[in-house]
Amino acid sequence: MNYFFWPAFFKFAVNMVKFSTHTQELIETDVLTDVKNPCHLIMWNDEVNTFEWVIETLVDVCGHTSEQAEQCAWFIHTKGKYAVKNGSYDDLKPLCDAITDRGIGATVEVVA
Repeated sequence: MNYFFWPAFFKFAVNMVKFSTHTQELIETDVLTDVKNPCHLIMWNDEVNTFEWVIETLVDVCGHTSEQAEQCAWFIHTKGKYAVKNGSYDDLKPLCDAITDRGIGATVEVVA
């Protein structure tokens, strides 16, 4: 064995041991949910309603701008559903009813 190599290797191994003695601290955090707005108004994609009708409904019922409504319509189309508005159940239920009265699928879901 090459004895000139051994001290260098030993120094490397000692440094590795020193490095491996470091510990990491795991910190737990709680995620707070918005208690003022515990629900989502979800609109569902379908094969019946047009983009124009969905956009018009979002503007009329939810008070979205036309740009917001168009973005929501694209999310609904591509993802299958989208939370178009947040709020309390009492605020969102009438909006949900107005949307479903227009023939568009909508639900109010509690934020978990």
